[in-house]
Amino acid sequence: MALLLAVMLAALTVSAAAAAAPGRGLTVTELEPNYMCTVCHEPLNASQSPEAAQERAVIGSLIAQGDTAAQIETAMVAQYGPAVLAVPSASGFNTVLYILPPVVLLAALASLAVLLPRWRRRGRAAEALAAPAESALDRADAKRLDEDLARYDG
Repeated sequence: MALLLAVMLAALTVSAAAAAAPGRGLTVTELEPNYMCTVCHEPLNASQSPEAAQERAVIGSLIAQGDTAAQIETAMVAQYGPAVLAVPSASGFNTVLYILPPVVLLAALASLAVLLPRWRRRGRAAEALAAPAESALDRADAKRLDEDLARYDG
């Protein structure tokens, strides 16, 4: 428990010092969403584990040293591995994560554009086949129909 309090106090001290540094644009709060807690696998800004507090302390100390966001990212990956990044890098196999969803979406839209008219034509043709053919009225039925209509029109 004492270790947890010491780490949290160190994180708060470093982040307060980094936030108070004149002319520095970076803060721990700004950078937290970019990193994950390597123990509980939650975003750093949501995690309350001792490991997350330690990672915040590391980020705060790097900000206090004057490192840029890119330098901090490099240092965090060097210390904790690529699992610390909230968003995977777009290199190697991870490129598939960025390319595959739009490709699948475009392929689905293209297949709908091609198949939907076919399905509609096929549906209309099935309706036309299922509808009974109109039979011509014979003369007696036509005469009776005309007489009935004449009674109701007048």
